[in-house]
Amino acid sequence: MFSFIAFLKKSYTRLLIFLPLVVGLLISPITANALYPSDPSSVDVLKEDYRGKDLQNTEYVKYDLSSQDLSEVNLQGAYMSVTTAKNSSFKGANMKDLIAYATRFDNADLSDADLTNGELMKSVFDGAAIEGTDFTNANLDLSQRKALCSRASGTNSKTGIDTFDSLECAGIKGYTPPKPKA
Repeated sequence: MFSFIAFLKKSYTRLLIFLPLVVGLLISPITANALYPSDPSSVDVLKEDYRGKDLQNTEYVKYDLSSQDLSEVNLQGAYMSVTTAKNSSFKGANMKDLIAYATRFDNADLSDADLTNGELMKSVFDGAAIEGTDFTNANLDLSQRKALCSRASGTNSKTGIDTFDSLECAGIKGYTPPKPKA
């Protein structure tokens, strides 16, 4: 009999603890948006023209920035993670200290952009235009660095640094520069 009363008391205590939690979740459930640091509902706002805007220290987690005109924009210290920026223009953008983890820059125009000190691990730059882009001290996957070296050209108009030199292409083990076209 004593164990049955102890069991009922323990069950009643558990019920009193979990009942407010269950009622609270039923009244205002946790949305999936609350699990991400960025507000995904603002993706539609990114349709406006951001050319030349100051977006310093902004955050883009799982955003679709495809085909956006972000030319001359200030993205210094910004954070991108698992973001798509395919076919976007970052021409002349200040992207110093950018953290872009697993971001797709496929066919993006990064001409004359400054990616100095960028953390660009797991990011992909397939077909990206990089004429005059400054990658000084940027942290890239070796395979991406090699691919970028094969098409590196130009000098950044603001920093005066050659793209080929900023990627440290001459120091990559096993890298053979492409032969000039005759």
